[in-house]
Amino acid sequence: MTELKNLKNISLFGNQLTGVIPQALGINSSLVSIDFTNNSFSGEIPPHICAGRELRVLNLGHNLLHGSVPSKVGNCSSLVRLILGPNNLTGELPEFANNSSLIYMDLSLNRLNGTIPRSLGNCVNLTTIKWSRNKLFGPIPRVIGNLANLQVLNLSYNGLTGQLPQQISRCSKIYLLDLGFNNLNGSIPSGLTNLTLLSRLKLQGNQFSGGIPDFFPKFTSLLELQLGGNTLGGTIPSSLGSLRSLQIALNLSSNELTGEVPFQLGSLNSLQRLDLSLNNLTGSLSSLVGLSSLLEVNVSFNHFMGPVPEKWMKLLDSSPNSFLGNPGLCISCRAGDSSCVKSTALNFCGSTSGNKKGFSKIHAILLVLGSSFICFLVCLALGCVLLRLKKAEAEKMPSLHQGSSFLLNKVMEVTENLNEKYELGRGAQGTVYKASVSPENVYAVKKLIFDDQQGSNSSMLREIQTLGKIRHRNLVKLVDFWLRKDYGLILYEFMEGGSLHHVLHEMKPAPVLEWHIRYRIALGTAQGLAYLHEDCNPSILHRDIKPKNILLDSDMEPHIADFGIAKIMDQISSASHSTAVMGTIGYFSPETAFCTRKSKESDVYSYGVVLLELLTRKKALDEAFQENIDIVGWVCSTLHSTNDMEAVIDPDLMDEIVASVQLQEEVDGVLLLAFRCVSKVASERPTMRDVVKELTGMKSNAGGMLKEARHRSSGNVGK
Repeated sequence: MTELKNLKNISLFGNQLTGVIPQALGINSSLVSIDFTNNSFSGEIPPHICAGRELRVLNLGHNLLHGSVPSKVGNCSSLVRLILGPNNLTGELPEFANNSSLIYMDLSLNRLNGTIPRSLGNCVNLTTIKWSRNKLFGPIPRVIGNLANLQVLNLSYNGLTGQLPQQISRCSKIYLLDLGFNNLNGSIPSGLTNLTLLSRLKLQGNQFSGGIPDFFPKFTSLLELQLGGNTLGGTIPSSLGSLRSLQIALNLSSNELTGEVPFQLGSLNSLQRLDLSLNNLTGSLSSLVGLSSLLEVNVSFNHFMGPVPEKWMKLLDSSPNSFLGNPGLCISCRAGDSSCVKSTALNFCGSTSGNKKGFSKIHAILLVLGSSFICFLVCLALGCVLLRLKKAEAEKMPSLHQGSSFLLNKVMEVTENLNEKYELGRGAQGTVYKASVSPENVYAVKKLIFDDQQGSNSSMLREIQTLGKIRHRNLVKLVDFWLRKDYGLILYEFMEGGSLHHVLHEMKPAPVLEWHIRYRIALGTAQGLAYLHEDCNPSILHRDIKPKNILLDSDMEPHIADFGIAKIMDQISSASHSTAVMGTIGYFSPETAFCTRKSKESDVYSYGVVLLELLTRKKALDEAFQENIDIVGWVCSTLHSTNDMEAVIDPDLMDEIVASVQLQEEVDGVLLLAFRCVSKVASERPTMRDVVKELTGMKSNAGGMLKEARHRSSGNVGK
């Protein structure tokens, strides 16, 4: 290899190669690109690897290299991308005397020590610095302000000291700033106000003092705010309630905060993780009931009082330790209620520890025996009543179930008895009409046709009643329903933006869909599906996920429609001895061909197809594909043959992301996630909860994954 004088590119990534990289590499050739990622190379980095002065890409990450970073690598003026982590590299950072071409530098997960050299200020075109998990110490130099193009700065898990320099205010393009787990001190500088593009700010695990600044509302795109583990005092500013974009986490734990939680925090209805633990906060938790998207919460070891909000009972059951250390906190329900069975971490409101001690075993036994006898009598009476009701129901089914007859009359009136001119669309499960009852009350009416012999029944009634109770910001709200003998009407909230299918494939002229909109649609759809799969009891399978069943509101926020309807129609088909498979061709998982029984994994596969449609703007079965080829097969074969993401990504999207490292990494990550979702093997697909976690974490962690996606494209994917 070292004798090949015309050698320009070496790509050996993703193998199991071992041994030492030849130390003469680079001396006799003008190398342009070297990629040895994901091997087991040991030894040191060849000292003359940049000798040809044409090297643009040096990627030696994910190996076992040791020794220091050669000084000539630091002074390699042609370098554009430098990735040396993770390895076992030691020594100090090299000087960066002449690196104006350098755009991306990742030295994370090594054992590099020493201070950050002032010569870093010469790398004026840097967009990404990832130096986390090393042993760097000393202050962050003021020359950081020279890096006006910086978008990602991750210096977390080092030993940096001193104050955060005000000069960072010049880095106005930063969207990820992670300085967590160092020894930085002083107040949080006002210079951060210039970083208006911030989406993730992580300052946890330092020694920042003073109060929480009032300028955070200027960060209108902020998804994550980590301030835990400092010595911040004072009260929580009410202005944090203006951070409506917060989604991944708000962490204020392990500080010295006092006072009550401002009610404005209850407006953060997209927030998924909240940590207020280990402070001196007081008052009740009632101000936080508006946090409708919470997956995790920790309020332990404060001075909160009063009942845990009823909507938080699942959170209490899943993580009782997150509520400990608040003597005045209690559960506002009677012992024995189904919602309190698992909640043993807190007392019931109104009870005292003294009463518990005075309650003898004999009293408990007598109470249990008495309660059991009463329960027996109640169950006996209920059984008799239910038996009579069942008999009466069998004798005669009512002609109309549920719903307001007044609203039904209005719907029929404004649609002229469901005249076809009000029709929005037709599908295998029924016809949808638009009903404008008033300017403020516009509905979508779905008409389901039942088999003449089967008709509506009590099982169907219970199913729809259950669906009507489900509420989530990414699910279309079922407002009302009516069941007749031969048909049913389901009333949904109307979505102004139409279906995702219409926006992607039918609108003329086709609207430009920026990446942030596509990402929001991908994440919102995943959140809605995860809620159906993981938070509903019993779990609800959609069984027909596709762009036509993803509706968009005026803000392009996605809402899943028709969840649970496939099961209802399937029950009718089963009763009529039909073996039809519910779903849509192009979205079926491979196992559906052998088994008509749907599963969560089937929904995940369909969701993966939707992701591919979002990225490519091709239909699941597109006219551009060869016969018998679907979108999964087309993307896999095209990527495998061209090794070029541009060959499959929507050209409009490519035009947007070509100049942004951040956006390219996010698109790479979503493409890889789509491949995992459409894996041939159902057990290898992620759960929808995992999908949500990956998408929310993708804003900073998606880089460098396209290569893995390309490998997967020729492997365990598709049909």
